[in-house]
Amino acid sequence: MSVQPQPQPWPEPAPEIAAAIRAMYSGKREVPLPVRVRDQLGELFADDQFAVGFGQRGKPGWSPGRLALVTVLQKAENLTDRQAADQVRADLGWKYALGLALADAGFDHTVLSEFRSRVVTHGVEERVLDLLLAALVDKGLLAAGGKQRTDSTHVIAAVRDLNRLELAGEAVRAALEALSAAAPHWVAQVLEVSNWSRRYARRIDTWRLPTSQTKKDQLALDYGRDGFTLLKAVYAPTSPAWLREVPAVQTLRIVLVQNYTRTVGGNGREVVKRREKDSEGGDGLPPGSMRLTSPYDTDARWSAKRDTFWNGYKLHISETCATAADDAARTAPAPSGKSPAGAPHKPKPDRAPRRPNLITNVATTASTLPDSKALEDIHQSQQRRGLLPDEHSTPATLPPS
Repeated sequence: MSVQPQPQPWPEPAPEIAAAIRAMYSGKREVPLPVRVRDQLGELFADDQFAVGFGQRGKPGWSPGRLALVTVLQKAENLTDRQAADQVRADLGWKYALGLALADAGFDHTVLSEFRSRVVTHGVEERVLDLLLAALVDKGLLAAGGKQRTDSTHVIAAVRDLNRLELAGEAVRAALEALSAAAPHWVAQVLEVSNWSRRYARRIDTWRLPTSQTKKDQLALDYGRDGFTLLKAVYAPTSPAWLREVPAVQTLRIVLVQNYTRTVGGNGREVVKRREKDSEGGDGLPPGSMRLTSPYDTDARWSAKRDTFWNGYKLHISETCATAADDAARTAPAPSGKSPAGAPHKPKPDRAPRRPNLITNVATTASTLPDSKALEDIHQSQQRRGLLPDEHSTPATLPPS
């Protein structure tokens, strides 16, 4: 997908669409969100704010600024990419917000996925929030100071939940698949492929594991031995050095270190054992903040908050907040009596009506990071936006209700 060599301003809403909107939503009917966004905020996301992530040559493509607004509206209405693309084609409110002609055919739904990938790749994923907050500041709805609060919620990783046994087996299988794709001839030379294929042809979590604990323990040791055998072959002096850099191989290495020990017995034979919890800090498992939970997402972690237990990440959301006492202070009349000039005091008008609570920052962290530990980075982001609060609270610091 490419953009025009010179970013273009958004066209004004087509006259026939604007007339239809006025006719359909006259009187007390609530105007749709896309129409209100365009009327109140105008060209919210200018193309040049996203130009770094898009080519300057080739056939002109869809406006990245308008794709950013489509992404926001898509999230607000909980739509899939295909549904959002259909809305662009068929919904008058969306056409009004985007400045599209009535007969505009929109775009293929896959454009949205590519847009998001480019935004993340080029590090402009916060640009949408930055531009929105700047517009709200200009309208007097947001300012530095005051009170803010930050709370977190869970984000589930897009991987299957695996127990320790499944994780060990799947890590071996993932490394074997990656090596078979990258160096099939090498795999055929160093491994007895038929035996390995019987155990690792299918995902570990797709077949029934043994019910006996003894058989489970034995299978766990088999996975560990197979993993160390595979790594020994990869790190052999005669093997290509680049095989060690395959990501799945590095992941397998970490999984084995975290879940197994390998020693040499008195008879000179290698002994592989599973790590178990050890109150004395011996060969126990690493802390949850370090322990891998999936060979396909090495940043996901198991965590718990209150009654929620999940595998993934933590999303910290900061917002402005005003208490009933703040509202009372805004509207309180001046003290009774007379002014120095002898004139009686009049109640002060509410010159600062209560602002809505607005989100000022969104941050994704490891699921094991305590909420209070995320505040330093959050404050840096808020300072960059000129929205640093006077008071900032997390659930741990909030007074009891």
